[in-house]
Amino acid sequence: MRALTLALTASLLVASHSAVAQSQLSIATGGTGGTYYPYGGGLAELIKKHVDGYDAVAEVTGASVENMGLVWRGDSDLALALADTVHQGATGTGDFEGRKLENIRAIASIYPNAVQIVTMADSDIDSLEDLEGKVVSVGAPGSGTELNARAILEANGISYDDFDPRRLNFNETADALRDGDIDAGFWSVGPPTSSILNLATTSDVRLIGLSDEEVAKAREDEPVFAPYELKAGLYEGMEEAVQTLGVPNVLIASSEMDEELAYQITKTLFEQTDELIAIHPAANDTTVEFSVNSTPIAFHPGALRYYEEVGAEVQDKQRP
Repeated sequence: MRALTLALTASLLVASHSAVAQSQLSIATGGTGGTYYPYGGGLAELIKKHVDGYDAVAEVTGASVENMGLVWRGDSDLALALADTVHQGATGTGDFEGRKLENIRAIASIYPNAVQIVTMADSDIDSLEDLEGKVVSVGAPGSGTELNARAILEANGISYDDFDPRRLNFNETADALRDGDIDAGFWSVGPPTSSILNLATTSDVRLIGLSDEEVAKAREDEPVFAPYELKAGLYEGMEEAVQTLGVPNVLIASSEMDEELAYQITKTLFEQTDELIAIHPAANDTTVEFSVNSTPIAFHPGALRYYEEVGAEVQDKQRP
């Protein structure tokens, strides 16, 4: 009996030590109606399953701009953010004028966001200039959606003074459109996104395309923009493809993250992608090639080690 008691005690001590040894990582994402939260949740599951000694949890946040600050301060270990936001934070430009976040490093660019401008099917809004005089949601305060909306509008000669701006998150924008409280709304998110999918199943909606000239003007002002086509059938009632702009989404970490941990996270991200695709189709674009072609800042040394290990062609600007 004494031997059995000692064995049980030892077993409990081992289990207790194992539980303590699990370090929890925080992944800053976005609102529940976008792609960041389910993608971040999927990444958390991958880390728990494949990175020894670590657990992870996805946190709901105000998205890109807020997420940069969370990683910079050490309040989050990993975060998702739009490439333009990441570039501005790392260089101290744009919304980060005068406060360069020097410890921000990239793990990977994981998929492109698409700027999606939605209105009701019976609306008289057919173009960007038709937004003038309307009530328009430009995204949650401090979100990448708002940064993208402002950049596209201003590049095409439209300011917030030309319409009534509302700063609503994805779910709030969908509800406000359905209820007739706004005339149009911006999303910058990996398509298809749940809040538009749900809205399109209960209401007749229409997506507003950008002209070649509008795309060119926006790209001239914001080089991280790339032409992107929203495919026909993406949402219910969407019979034709719609031209818009895309921006890569970047998984970031602090330069202070342990190099081996950053390596293991990068390796897991690219070698267990099928598990992420099962959670959200945006992960179909999570490839090494997309990452090295799209990432606007330096990779973390641990991530860089993985890219070099698999023979990826890393750009000079992506080296710390």
